[in-house]
Amino acid sequence: METAPVNQLPSDYLPILIQFAAALGFVVFSMVVTHLIGPKRHSKVKDAAWESGIESVGNARTPISYKYFMTAILFVLFDVEIIFLYPWAVNFKEFGFDGFIQMLVFMALLLIGFFYVIKKGILKWE
Repeated sequence: METAPVNQLPSDYLPILIQFAAALGFVVFSMVVTHLIGPKRHSKVKDAAWESGIESVGNARTPISYKYFMTAILFVLFDVEIIFLYPWAVNFKEFGFDGFIQMLVFMALLLIGFFYVIKKGILKWE
């Protein structure tokens, strides 16, 4: 028994377009209204750069160690594994043995990358 292909019409995408337009309209409306009704008083003190209530001192272009950025990037890379592990854990029984093997391969590749990072000494601070 063969089933006919489902034809998608442009009207099928209408709810998505309406939601996108509503979200975009809300953003534009919020930006315009806050700009129009917000206070417009400027002074030397109000326009000064502050970070967490502390007056900024020195040049903002001071070089920073690359290890800080490497640690941040590695955190993001290894943190993304949770995004893949959570759906797998929720659907563990449906994936069966094949899903288990695929996750073992994924975790093995992740561990290889982690051991490579440790061997290169990227996480060691001096």
